[in-house]
Parts: sequence; structure tokens; C-alpha cells
Amino acid sequence: MEKLLIFSAPSGSGKTTVVKHLMGTLSDRLGFSVSATTRKPRPGEENGREYHFLSESEFRERISNNEFLEYEEVYQGILYGTLWSEVRKIWDQDRMVVFDVDVKGGLNLKKEFGDRALAIFLRPPSIDVLMERLIKRSTEVEHELNERINKARYELSFEDQYDVVVVNDILEDTFQRCTFLVNEFFEK
Repeated sequence: MEKLLIFSAPSGSGKTTVVKHLMGTLSDRLGFSVSATTRKPRPGEENGREYHFLSESEFRERISNNEFLEYEEVYQGILYGTLWSEVRKIWDQDRMVVFDVDVKGGLNLKKEFGDRALAIFLRPPSIDVLMERLIKRSTEVEHELNERINKARYELSFEDQYDVVVVNDILEDTFQRCTFLVNEFFEK
């Protein structure tokens, strides 16, 4: 099968929530690619479940060993990437690989895999709504919050390069739309 689903969105847009929903309802068709990162785990996160948490030196060593399909320095000193080993493991199970990646990583994957990948950009209804969601999440201090909002404005400028844009306003509607898109792509 060797197909990929790419979900990208500004931080706080609900991307992880949507991907978790799809993984729960379409688990027989999908396999989640656990990304690697150099950022510190948030409370409740486990190594190998949400991310493979690596030191910067280990991450860079894996880059030099060509172990990454793609990688990006998303924030200064904070690297994220997709390990080839994750992708191959899912394909070996005859499932589509699901990526929850930043905008640049998503576009790199789409460029690499073309029609074998469906790239979905999940956007918030507005920057104000995004700000509210990030504040409620309470994972960033104020300067980080401002950095994420500025980055979100930048990331939104890439949405037209994705196959589909889904506005995450009403979560149940977003779940239905994304489920439809995934099933349609699976059947192609």
C-alpha cells in the first residue's frame, strides 16, 4: 500500500485531537508515525508514545546516519523529524502511515511522495480562536505563546500548498470531514 496521510496545522489548531480520533476509529487502516524531537516531554508524555525524545547530539547523529525521512528545526534549538524505521514498520503492517507534522515537514513529505500522500492542512477558524486554545492549554509561558502565534500566522500562509484545507471550528464536523477524506484516499 505504501500511502501516507499528512496532517499539518499551527500549534493549538486541534491536529493531535483529530489524529487521535482517526487512529481510534480507523485503527485497522492507519499506523501513526511517532516523530522524534529534541524538546522536553510535557507532563504525561512518554518516550516512544507521543514522541521519541532525543538529545540534540543524538538527533544530529541520526541525521548524519541518514535515519530521517525528513527533519526540521521548528523552533530555535528544537528539532523534529520522521525516522525511516517508523515508516517501514507501519508499511510492513499494510497500513497507511499517519503524520502529525509541522508545515515544512508536511510539504517536504508531500514533495517526496506526491500522489502516494494526502496532505491535509487543519486550520483554526481565526487567530483569536487559536490564541484562546493555546491559553487554555497552559503549556506555554507568555513569550512562547507570542512565538507560537507569530509562527501560526506564518504557517497559515502555506495552507494553499496542501491537498485539502479543513477548518476546525466544530470538532465533530472536523472528525466527519477528515474521516471521509481518509476513507476516500484509502480506496484510491
